[in-house]
Amino acid sequence: MTPPGNDRRSPSSDTDDAVAADLPSPQVLRGALGRFATGVSIITCLDAAGARVGLTANSFNALSLDPPLVLWSLRKVSPSLPAFDVTQHFAVNVLAETQVELSRRFAAPQVGQSKFDEGAWSVGLGGAPVLAGCAAVFECERVAAHDGGDHRLFIGRVLRLADIATAPLIFQGGRYHMLGEVL
Repeated sequence: MTPPGNDRRSPSSDTDDAVAADLPSPQVLRGALGRFATGVSIITCLDAAGARVGLTANSFNALSLDPPLVLWSLRKVSPSLPAFDVTQHFAVNVLAETQVELSRRFAAPQVGQSKFDEGAWSVGLGGAPVLAGCAAVFECERVAAHDGGDHRLFIGRVLRLADIATAPLIFQGGRYHMLGEVL
């Protein structure tokens, strides 16, 4: 019920009237999801042959503080999926706003080790590449993977982390944004 003097409907009352047959197209859904600002990360691991694999993702989130768990998702059609399916460790490198070019580099369809030619990389737990200068790095042991629609959800237990007081890179509306000084 709408309060007196208020002609606007709340977002929840709009969805209450939705009919299941009126689900949004993937393009409309992607546009609406793009309104939500996220951080940007490069997620890395070693594949079965020991080669470094990395990709840009903004699907990273906290899952639990006790135990310390994080999650992220990857499209099932990604050429990187086989590496993350077999690895036992991965690193989530949360990018600083100064690392936008690295984000673009790892988002490109280019495959192979040449992605790692830029940036200061070191070897993390389980061999997962760790990037210097990030806002945060979460080194994880994979504890589960679940299919969800056209994506696979990866859950990792945080074994080691690092963070610095620097502004993170933000992605919203299909564009990169700068947060500014972190106080």
